[in-house]
Amino acid sequence: MKIDRIAILGAGGWGTALSWLWGKGDRQVCLWSHNVDRAARMQKGRENSDYLPGVKLPSSVRITSELRDCAGADLIVFVTPSTALREIATHLRKAVGSARAVLLSCTKGIEHSTGMRMSQILSEVLPERTIAVLSGPNLAVEIAQGLPTATVIGCDDVNCAASLQGNLGSPHFRIYTSQDVASIELGGALKNVFALAAGMSDGLGLGDNSKAALVTRSLAELARLGVAMGGNANAFFGLSGAGDLILTCYSERSRNHTVGKRLGRGEPLDQIVTSMKTVAEGVPTTRSAWECARRLEIATPIIDQVYLYEQKKPTVALEELLKREPKPE
Repeated sequence: MKIDRIAILGAGGWGTALSWLWGKGDRQVCLWSHNVDRAARMQKGRENSDYLPGVKLPSSVRITSELRDCAGADLIVFVTPSTALREIATHLRKAVGSARAVLLSCTKGIEHSTGMRMSQILSEVLPERTIAVLSGPNLAVEIAQGLPTATVIGCDDVNCAASLQGNLGSPHFRIYTSQDVASIELGGALKNVFALAAGMSDGLGLGDNSKAALVTRSLAELARLGVAMGGNANAFFGLSGAGDLILTCYSERSRNHTVGKRLGRGEPLDQIVTSMKTVAEGVPTTRSAWECARRLEIATPIIDQVYLYEQKKPTVALEELLKREPKPE
């Protein structure tokens, strides 16, 4: 499969970085933004000053606010907020008709109530399409700086995964492949909840010992719930599990870590979310993860304490975690 035309849905930092990365050379990229004004500013200034300032997009990248401009793409990439993916996929189906582009989800989340992964939503809304997923420890700003990074593409179709690897990878953007789509998506989604917890730990000033213990137990909890949701335990020690967990729990550039840190310092969640231009996926995912754990009867003490919709104070959450009965590792 040769990929000459790529459509990227979502003009946040991640979508913009991928446009910059994949728009180099002869390939044509169509970057879609739901915000008409932002699309116009980006097209004129050739940069996303809201989310990735200073990164100039190559001339091969066309910015649009019209989904019908995505028709004819060989590959359609979803980099939308998880809570908007179903709606945008539905609008896309109406806009591009029966086009048979491969779909690649780079969105990390789990749908409320249904517990569906992003690829499952795409399969339901856009049936009979080949669907792949991409996830890993990938900060948009570092990718746009050309710094080396690694990621993993998952697809049931081995040949499609290999083709995407060859077309989209580069020496500084190293792509691994896997057929374990469920584990890749679950690792990428669930780690955001634990990044909130790690941020709270830093906000409370708990120190390195506490944070190391928290991240270690977070990985165990991620794997336990992930297996119950259809993943493979060993896969969660890969790039989209342990790799992404480490990045988001320790990087000051992580949106979810930042939200958690501000919560730990006593700021109200509503105030934090309102002040941010970008979406911290861990916020809605706490609800989805909590729902899935209850439905599957899986013990998730960290998720239970981070569950933001109870609006529990971080100091109370910490106390309740520390009061749990000792147990074997």
